[in-house]
Amino acid sequence: MNNAAVRAYRGDIVEAIYRAHIAVVDTQGRLLYSLGDPSYLTYWRSSSKPLQALPLVESGAADAFGLSEPELAVSCASHNAEDFHTDAVRSILGKAGLTEEDLQCGTHEVDRSFTRQTLAADQEPTRVYSNCSGKHSGMLAGSRHLGWPTATYRDPAHPLQQKILKNLSELSGCPVSEIRIGVDGCGVPVFAKPIRGMARAFALLAQPDGLSDSRSEALTRLGNAMMRHPHMVAGTRRFDTDLMREAGGSVVCKSGAAALQCVGLPGRGIGIAVKIENADYTYAPAVTMAVLRKLDVLSGTALKNLESYAGFPEVLNTRGETVGRIEVDFALEKVG
Repeated sequence: MNNAAVRAYRGDIVEAIYRAHIAVVDTQGRLLYSLGDPSYLTYWRSSSKPLQALPLVESGAADAFGLSEPELAVSCASHNAEDFHTDAVRSILGKAGLTEEDLQCGTHEVDRSFTRQTLAADQEPTRVYSNCSGKHSGMLAGSRHLGWPTATYRDPAHPLQQKILKNLSELSGCPVSEIRIGVDGCGVPVFAKPIRGMARAFALLAQPDGLSDSRSEALTRLGNAMMRHPHMVAGTRRFDTDLMREAGGSVVCKSGAAALQCVGLPGRGIGIAVKIENADYTYAPAVTMAVLRKLDVLSGTALKNLESYAGFPEVLNTRGETVGRIEVDFALEKVG
């Protein structure tokens, strides 16, 4: 299987190869294009967040608590903990009658240039600064609205997590019995399945064909919230935010840890999943950009504005001399 996607050269010698698995599917799960193994099994990490947020909308919790579109977007986010992110998370919690103490996401170190100056240099970030705090606040709000316990919302047996598991199974076309469950970095369940199933779910997020009216409406609301407020999904100098902003409604996307990237194409009913085999996210944006270019998704202006994500700078030595290059080069295999 030749799934080399990126090659690093020193002089004219290939010094490193980064391999990828890519699945491009339609809303029925039919494989359109692939690289490597489209059934590659991996954890769905944070790329599943927009779909983990589905119960928040479908249950009526979002409307009951009066959540705004930016707040829905942050519930799908892996955010920088910029002011607007933490403000939105605190707002969700407040509207649901919860506090930051109810969050069980742990903490992340943050880039303090993005945060309020009141977060002093010697002050440890609190839970709201976790890049998963939006997801956790949404899970808590959904549990509160449905009358489910909030103290145990992370438990795989909790009704919310069971609902999420069922939803992910239905949207990906992967039976619950075949989904393997682990623990994500923020402590909630994380689900392993073939990447083509992830791509199908994003095709439905982008264009929810053939689903019930309530599910179609919920997916559309979440996808629109992300595309209309891309800064809430990631933040400054982040690929998800910049790609959705430049795409202007033609792309909904979400990155995940261990070099996973999922993309849906509204109006085309296509979903894309990209997994870099060595789990280094450094190479995921460039490979994703290459797929989008091959599918003729982005305008010339968008491609120009996203150029920094599509390639890599020259490889320099400590004297500043050019000694190598990194090239993205692969052919998607068309199926059928």
